[in-house]
Amino acid sequence: MRAMVLRRPKTPLVLEERPDPLPGPGEIRVKVAACAVCRTDLHVVDGDLTPHRSPIVPGHEIVGRIDVLGAGVTDLALGERVGIPWLGHTCGTCPWCASGAENLCDAPAFTGWDRDGGFASHVVADAAFAVPLGDLDLDDVAAAPLMCAGLIGWRSLVRAGQGRVLGLYGFGAAAHIVAQVAKHQGRRVFAFTRPGDAEAQGFARSLGCDWAGDAGATPPEPLDAAIIFAPVGDLVPEALRVVKKGGRVVCGGIHMSDIPAFPYALLWQEREVVSVANLTRADARDFLAVARRAKPHIATHTYPLEAANVALDDLRAGRFVGAAVLVP
Repeated sequence: MRAMVLRRPKTPLVLEERPDPLPGPGEIRVKVAACAVCRTDLHVVDGDLTPHRSPIVPGHEIVGRIDVLGAGVTDLALGERVGIPWLGHTCGTCPWCASGAENLCDAPAFTGWDRDGGFASHVVADAAFAVPLGDLDLDDVAAAPLMCAGLIGWRSLVRAGQGRVLGLYGFGAAAHIVAQVAKHQGRRVFAFTRPGDAEAQGFARSLGCDWAGDAGATPPEPLDAAIIFAPVGDLVPEALRVVKKGGRVVCGGIHMSDIPAFPYALLWQEREVVSVANLTRADARDFLAVARRAKPHIATHTYPLEAANVALDDLRAGRFVGAAVLVP
């Protein structure tokens, strides 16, 4: 197999030829058809997240087909198309798992952080955490970003509540999917981008957003809720400034720069700031059911596997709209 390997944080990935991995009991091997590049991968590579394992193959937005079944796997089939998301394993016994909050498991394993991920030609995954894609009407490249940008975006949208006016800060891979789902639900959606990013603002409007402008601008009307996908702590008080009484600000990323001090008046009147951590298998089932109805357009930019460092750098610099996807 071929894999782009992070040997040490803050260094470029290195292409390696490795023996094809074999799945253990309860595992599957997947021949990777596409793996999207997530900002969390960037945080792993850049050392923003403490390394869990070195070396590591990043990548956790994987779509492919099963080519080897491990012992005891009976509910998946050879050749079946599956997705492999960020949550790669849970203990199943801690209080969080027992209560249905497996996203908060005390002993989890994450794809591309604890176990090798999808920046490779093949990946081994826990069969219980693979997502059957069945009749999903998207090709492999378009389906790959759903495995994190879509799933985390969906969990963030659920956490935002049922408000009819929604703000999205940072109009990247997750926001461009969430915006379309929210419009399908009948909401008004306002997109906030990097100051002066006319391309991203035009892209947001092309997907049905009711307004698009700079982060820091005042939207046409107060928000019921806001979701922050950009890893910028300064946006938290900014979003609080434009949400209504009783409104909620959802921080949708795994890493964010420090949130600055802000006056209590921004939080008063029962405004809330909440975070989203990881995802659950129930999130995948619920989101894919919605995606089949909403049929979002997934904007992608493809790169060969060997160009993973270029894709990461383009994401870091904000050189595209939508999602980057590696194709082995």
